[in-house]
Amino acid sequence: MKMKKRNRVLSALFVMAAVILLLAGCAGNSAEKEEKEDAETITVYLWSTKLYEKYAPYIQEHLPDINVEFVVGNNDLDFYKFLKENGGLPDIITCCRFSLHDASPLKDSLMDLSTTNVVGAVYDTYLNNFMNKDGSVNWIPVCADAHGVVVNKDLFEKYNISLPTDYASFVSACQAFDKAGVRGFTADYSYDYTCMETLQGLSASELSSVDGRKWRTAYSDPDNTKKEGLDSTVWPEAFERMDQFIHDTGLSRDDLDMDYDAVMDMFKSGKLAMYFGSSAGVKMFRDQGIDTTFLPFFQQNGEKWLMTTPYFQVALNRDLTKDEMRREKAMKVLDTMLSEDAQNRIISDGQDLLSYSQDVDMHLTKYLKDVKPVIEENHMYIRIASNDFFSVSKDVVSKMISGEYDAGQAYQSFHSQLLNEESTSEKVVLDSPKSYSNRFHSNGGNAAYSVMANTLRGIYGTDVLIATGNSFTGNVLKAGYTEKMAGSMIMPNSLSAYSCKMTGAELKETVRNFVEGYEGGLTPFNRGSLPVVSGISVEIKETDDGYTLKEVKKDGKTVQDKDTFTVTCLATPQHMEAYPADEHVGFDAGDSFVKDTWTDYVSDGNAVLAKPEDYMTLR
Repeated sequence: MKMKKRNRVLSALFVMAAVILLLAGCAGNSAEKEEKEDAETITVYLWSTKLYEKYAPYIQEHLPDINVEFVVGNNDLDFYKFLKENGGLPDIITCCRFSLHDASPLKDSLMDLSTTNVVGAVYDTYLNNFMNKDGSVNWIPVCADAHGVVVNKDLFEKYNISLPTDYASFVSACQAFDKAGVRGFTADYSYDYTCMETLQGLSASELSSVDGRKWRTAYSDPDNTKKEGLDSTVWPEAFERMDQFIHDTGLSRDDLDMDYDAVMDMFKSGKLAMYFGSSAGVKMFRDQGIDTTFLPFFQQNGEKWLMTTPYFQVALNRDLTKDEMRREKAMKVLDTMLSEDAQNRIISDGQDLLSYSQDVDMHLTKYLKDVKPVIEENHMYIRIASNDFFSVSKDVVSKMISGEYDAGQAYQSFHSQLLNEESTSEKVVLDSPKSYSNRFHSNGGNAAYSVMANTLRGIYGTDVLIATGNSFTGNVLKAGYTEKMAGSMIMPNSLSAYSCKMTGAELKETVRNFVEGYEGGLTPFNRGSLPVVSGISVEIKETDDGYTLKEVKKDGKTVQDKDTFTVTCLATPQHMEAYPADEHVGFDAGDSFVKDTWTDYVSDGNAVLAKPEDYMTLR
C-alpha cells in the first residue's frame, strides 16, 4: 500500500512537471510567435485618415507577402521628433506639413535614399528642394496638389470681361468686377496656409531663381545650427509684390474673417469671380453647373507659376539598414507607395495626377487645360512649409492686409521673427511609466491601442468601447507627454464618439459590422486595421475574403443575446453616417470630438493610463 501511494505521488509529480514544461513551452512559443510577427511587420505612419481608405488597402493588396501595419500618425514633424526622443520612430514616415528646416533633428535617424531608383526618378527641379547640402536625400515628395486661381467663367462672360492672361489683365479684371458690384478676388485669409502660399506664389519665379534657391538651401540645411532669417536680395521684393497685390485686389481687414465656407458660398452664389484655391475646386463647381477654370499665379515679370503642395513626403527609418531582410521589405513597400497606380489612389476622383516622378505619367484632365503649358514648363513651385513660415506668414500677411504694415515693415517683422529664439518648454500633463507597442499580435491584439481604448472606456463611462483600427496614433511611450503630444495620441481627423444602450445580440451585430465591414464604413483590409475593443474580448477568423467574427465574450463568458450593455463606438462621422440603420440601435453622437475629450481629460495633469488587455484572438 505504501509503495502504491508513493507511486501515485511520483506520478502526480511527473504530471505536474509535464504541465509546467508544457506551459513553459507554450509561453516560449507565444513569445517566439510575437517576435516573428514583429520581424515580419513593416510599420507605415500615414498623415491622414483619407490615405487609410483607398491608398493603404491598395498597398497591402499588392504586397501579400508583407504585413504592413498602417498607423494614422500626425501631420506635424514635432510628433516624430517626440517619437525619436523616446525611441519610437516607425519604419516609414509620411508627413504633409513639411520642410527640411523642421526635419533637421530627424536627419541622423533616417535612411539616405539618394542612390535609390525612386530618388533618381524625381525631376531635378523638385529634388533640389529635398537634397541636403552633403548630397544625401532623406525625404521624397509624392504627387502634387496644384494651387492657383479658381475662376468663374460664367461671370466673365456675363459681364463681358476678358479672362486674365497676365498680371496686368488679372488686375484689370478685378477692377472691372468691383465696378459691376461683384468681388473680383479674395480667399480664405483666416488661415495660415492661404497667407503663406499667396506670399510665395506671387514671387515663385524669383524664389526659384539662383538667388532664391541659394537662400532656401541655407534656410533648410539640416546641418545649419543657427537661425536663418530672410535674405536681402529676393525677399524684400516679394513683400513689395504682396503689398501691390493687396492694393490691386482690394483686400482689406474684412478679408481676414473669410474662412473656406464663406469663400465657397460667395463663389457659388455668383458674388465672387476668382479665389485662391486648389484644382479640386474646378471639378467641384463644374459638377454644380458653374463653368469654372483654373489659372496660375501671374508673375509681374510675365512668367506663370503654379503653387504645388506634395500630398506628403516620405522617409525611411535608418534602423532598417541593420537588418537586410527588413530593409528589402521596406524598399518594396516604398516602391509600391510611389507607383503610379498607388499615387492615383491618393488624389480625389476626377482630379489630375501631377507627379514629381519621371516614372509617373501626368494625367491632365479638362479641368487643368488652361494651365497645361505651365505644367509642361515645370513651373510648379513647391512651397516653403516650415512651422515658422506658417505662423509668421499668418501674422505678417494679416497685418499687411489690415494696413498695419507696409512692405518694408512686413519684411523686417518676418525676418526678425524667424531669428527669434522660441521657448519650447511645455508642461508635462501625462506621465506614462511604461511603453506599449502598437504591433498587432494574433494572440492579444494591439497593446498600445488597448491602453487607449481601456482608458477612453473609463472616460466615457461605458460598458463596452469599440474603435476603428485607425483611431490611435501608434506606440504608447514611456515618456512625459505635453498637452500637444498627448493630443497627438488620438487620430487627428474628426474621430467622434457614438453611444447606445443595446442587448447582447445587438452588441454582437455591432462588433460584426466593425470586424467584417459594411458599405460606406471602414472595412478592415489587414490585421492591423481590425477594430479595437475594450470591456469585451473577441475571436476572429481570417479568411481569403477578409475577417469573420466567431465569438464575443465578457469576463471570459460568451455574451448572451438578452444581456444589456452601454456601448460607445469611435469612428469618423462619415463612416458612422453609413452605419446600417436598425430600429432598436440608435447611436447618439457626442458634442465634441474624441481628441477634445481626451485633451480635456489629460490637461489637469492627473490622468492615469489604463493597463492593456488581451482583447482579440485571431485564428
